[in-house]
Amino acid sequence: MSTAVTPGAGTARGRPRTDGHVLEARGLSRSFGGRTVVDDVSFTVAPGRMTGFVGANGAGKTTTMRMLMGVLRASSGQVLWDGRLITAADRAGFGYMPEERGLYPKQGVLDQLGYLGRLHGMSRRDALAEAARLLERFGLAGRAKDRLESLSLGNQQKVQVAAALLHGPAALVLDEPFSGLDPVAVDAMVELLRERTARGVPVLFSSHQLELVDRLCDTLVVLSGGRVLAAGTADELRRAGPRRHRLHCEQDTGWVRDVPGVRVVDVDGPAAVLELEDRAARARLLEQAVRHGLVEFAEIVPALTAVYREVTR
Repeated sequence: MSTAVTPGAGTARGRPRTDGHVLEARGLSRSFGGRTVVDDVSFTVAPGRMTGFVGANGAGKTTTMRMLMGVLRASSGQVLWDGRLITAADRAGFGYMPEERGLYPKQGVLDQLGYLGRLHGMSRRDALAEAARLLERFGLAGRAKDRLESLSLGNQQKVQVAAALLHGPAALVLDEPFSGLDPVAVDAMVELLRERTARGVPVLFSSHQLELVDRLCDTLVVLSGGRVLAAGTADELRRAGPRRHRLHCEQDTGWVRDVPGVRVVDVDGPAAVLELEDRAARARLLEQAVRHGLVEFAEIVPALTAVYREVTR
């Protein structure tokens, strides 16, 4: 199944902000040694919205993020910032968390965050103050003087996230920011990202944790084989596939096979999973179901994991 959904003006999470910046990938492609790994990828990260980038290993997520940040040159296509070609100065104001972490293992945590803040134009005082605040939020205030290499991998991940957030970025591009984080750290990260989107910052992050993406993201972009297979809100992606219903009666439901306009997905005694052609089929089904002791009739809302499997199979 290949699905392309254009997000509507508003979603269950609220309408997109219009008072922030817009990051856009337009027809991005990248080839290595004659092999195309990203193929005509287009999507928009709206202001004040969290966009989840999902796909299997090798789908092209990291390569796309590197092109957005200018780490890799696109073979074709454009990256736009507020509708114009992005510049190095624009990107300097972004918060970027790469797949391969780039901090200094033998340097103290607070010192190197202060140094990175100064590279982004912050004063030493402001950089150290903001770094201390972020370390406090992540429960690392007591480790501020420690070398990075002395921290667990999960705590090193927290420091990397803090480095991306430190300078008040105009946009965030985060490659697997939740990897290795414990539930408490995930909650702290979620709160920090929501604070940024509340200020109108566009946020793009990749993750293999689909339940987390479903909970957080306003928009999803699904990549497979270097191409966008689907894009939209989680609700839009769910409803783009076949709509199924669950039926439960007091009696056996084998009779559903004879109802015109009803496709039977599964029948198990008094329970059945069905797809309906139209409202007339629904009416016929319910009329029969009442005669057989209707207990429940409800639309099945698929989990995002099921939608992802359907889209990428």
